[in-house]
Amino acid sequence: MEGSVNHTLSKGVATIIFYHPQSNSLPGNILNELAERITLLGKHIDVKVIVLKSEGDRAFCAGASFDELMAIENKESGEQFFMGFAKVINAMRKCPKLIIGRVQGKAVGGGVGMAAAVDYCLATKYAAVKLSELAIGIGPFVVGPAVERKLGLSGMSQLATNATEWKSANWAMEKGLYQDIFEDIELLDDAVDKLAKTLSESNPEAMSELKQTFWSGCEHWDELLAERAAISGKLVLSEFTREAIQKFKGK
Repeated sequence: MEGSVNHTLSKGVATIIFYHPQSNSLPGNILNELAERITLLGKHIDVKVIVLKSEGDRAFCAGASFDELMAIENKESGEQFFMGFAKVINAMRKCPKLIIGRVQGKAVGGGVGMAAAVDYCLATKYAAVKLSELAIGIGPFVVGPAVERKLGLSGMSQLATNATEWKSANWAMEKGLYQDIFEDIELLDDAVDKLAKTLSESNPEAMSELKQTFWSGCEHWDELLAERAAISGKLVLSEFTREAIQKFKGK
């Protein structure tokens, strides 16, 4: 039960902050709480726009929790774990409020998926990205649709195939994952605050309609991401994956 998800609400801007001591990784309890919090704030009458961020000044998100991956004992529990990522992505997709992502540092795996699922993402120059799933014998099946939607099939396949190489924040911006990058966190926060304030004063109905157009064609993702979670839930049980995760944990 390590880690936390909290939020603040001020002048129409809801800020969701998640934290985990292992580089803001995402165990099941954090994933479930994120999905619930996004859904709740999306329905809140006083919320005009949502900002999603993690604590600290280093990693934005290290992706799946290796400890929980190693604890998976059967296909059902594996599928349930990866459904956590599906729930967060679908919660962001269905949320009627625009979501701004604030990425202060490196994003791995599920962290890249979260950055891709927000509606507008700002980052620092230190926010390199990597889809490392293939390196541990799985593959970015659940986050793949969200990443492909932002980066295109070419960009997503580059990240998914070269699973051990970081891509720079500049690369991520050129591909469309980030809308702008900044020299440091202070400048990033200024930009996030400015955009959030502008959106909080915009027409909520227009923003909700606009968001629906952004996500047009993704209405089948409840089923799609569930199918992808089942694939990952099966692969995580392989001997290859078990050994690969142990190697990563030992580094």
